[in-house]
Amino acid sequence: MSPLMQARLKRFQENKLGFGCLIIFAVIFVLSLVSELIANDKPLLVKYDHSLYVPVLKSYPETTFGGVFETEADYKDPVVQQLIDEKGWAVWPLIQYSYQTPNLELAVPVPSAPTAQNWLGTDDQGRDVLARILYGLRVSLLFGFALTFASALLGIAVGAIQGYYGGWVDLLGQRILEVWGGLPMLFMVMILVSMFTPNVYWLFLIMLLFGWTTLVGLVRAEFLKARNLDYVRAARSLGVTDRTIMLRHILPNAMSSSLSQLPFMLTANITALTALDFLGYGLPPDAASLGELLLQGKSNLNSPWLALSGFFTLAIVLSLLIYIGEATRDAFDPRRQ
Repeated sequence: MSPLMQARLKRFQENKLGFGCLIIFAVIFVLSLVSELIANDKPLLVKYDHSLYVPVLKSYPETTFGGVFETEADYKDPVVQQLIDEKGWAVWPLIQYSYQTPNLELAVPVPSAPTAQNWLGTDDQGRDVLARILYGLRVSLLFGFALTFASALLGIAVGAIQGYYGGWVDLLGQRILEVWGGLPMLFMVMILVSMFTPNVYWLFLIMLLFGWTTLVGLVRAEFLKARNLDYVRAARSLGVTDRTIMLRHILPNAMSSSLSQLPFMLTANITALTALDFLGYGLPPDAASLGELLLQGKSNLNSPWLALSGFFTLAIVLSLLIYIGEATRDAFDPRRQ
C-alpha cells in the first residue's frame, strides 16, 4: 500500500463519526447476510435418535423424524415437534419465522401489534416484520452493492476514454451524455420494468442502463487534466500503449475522486430500489422488500408499526452511508494531502 493511501486511511480512521458509522454498517450488513441463522422457521440444529441434523442448510423428509409423510418436515407443526422431543431436541434461531412464514397462532386480526413472539408485529399477511426487515436489508444491500460496482466500472471506462482521447470522441460522448442524463430515470425504469415479468436480473440491467453516468464527469475531468502531463507524454514517447497508460499511469491517480463517491452512489441505488418497490415496479411480489413494507404502512394507517419499522430501518442505513461517504470524501480530499 502506498504512503498516500496509508495517509488517507489514517485520516478516515481519525474521523470518529465516519469510522464509527462504518463499523455499525458492517455489523448490520453481516447480520443481514446470516439472516437464515437469525430468523427462520426451521431449527438450526436437531438431534434425533443419536443423530444430528441441520435443517437450516438441508431439507429432511418428515419420515426422518418418525413421521408418515415423505415431503419436507414442517418444523412448526406440533406433531413434528412432539416427534423430535420424544427422541431428541432442537435448537431454534432467535426469531422462529422466515420472511414468508405467517404466524398461524395469532388470536387477533392482522396486521397485529408487536408482541413477545413478533417483536415488531406482523404485516397484513401475518408475516413477522423483523424477519422481513432482515431479509429485505440483505436484498437491498447486495443489490445496491452490485449495481454500484457495475455502474462504477462502466462510468469509469467511459469517462477514461472520453478524457484520454478528447477531440471528437469527447465531444460526441458529451452530447450523448447530455441527452441520456436528461431522461427521467425513475419514469423510464418504471416503463421498461412494466414491459417484462418482474425479475431481479431485468431490474438490475434496466437500472444499470440509466445509472452508470454518475462517475463519467469526474473521471473525464481527471483524464483531461492528466493526458498532457509530462509523465504521460514520456510514456507515449517510449512507445507505451494507450491502454497501459490509461490503466497503469492515469487511472490510479483518478480513482481518489471516484472512490469518495461510491457511498453516495450506494445510497442512491438503495433509495431507487425502495422507491420502485413502493410503487410496485421493483422486485417480485414474493421477495422481502423494504419498499413493500412501506407500502403496507401506507395501506394500513391504523398499524403504525409497519410504517415506523420501514422508515427507521431506511433512515438508519442511509444515514450511516451518508456519514461514511462524507468521511471518505474528506479523507481523499487532495487539499488535505
